[in-house]
Amino acid sequence: QVQLVESGGGLVQAGGSLRLSCAASGSSFSIFVMGWYRQAPGKQRELVAGISSGGSTNYADSVKGRFTISRDNAKNSVYLQMNSLKPEDTAVYYCNSRRWVDGAAKLYDYWGQGTQVTVSS
Repeated sequence: QVQLVESGGGLVQAGGSLRLSCAASGSSFSIFVMGWYRQAPGKQRELVAGISSGGSTNYADSVKGRFTISRDNAKNSVYLQMNSLKPEDTAVYYCNSRRWVDGAAKLYDYWGQGTQVTVSS
């Protein structure tokens, strides 16, 4: 029932910035854990940043200090501010929404279609 739509990707030069947005439709957005993942060519999808329903955040070591994840529950949206971009940040970025229920025995897991981020050197 949850649909996620990403936007904000594009082509930027190294050192530049982009802000990705993910708009969610459906119910109970505020209680889902939200995250941004990315998948670079020839590599597995990896977690970039996550934010809990309470606002706690975590980041991959490779983006710590450069990227910031945030959420606006009133707008059912999550954002990824990406600064000081590097060529190695080039990837398709995916928005993810997860909720564990029944004492973490059941996982609801939703994905957006992805948005391309390309950083030129």
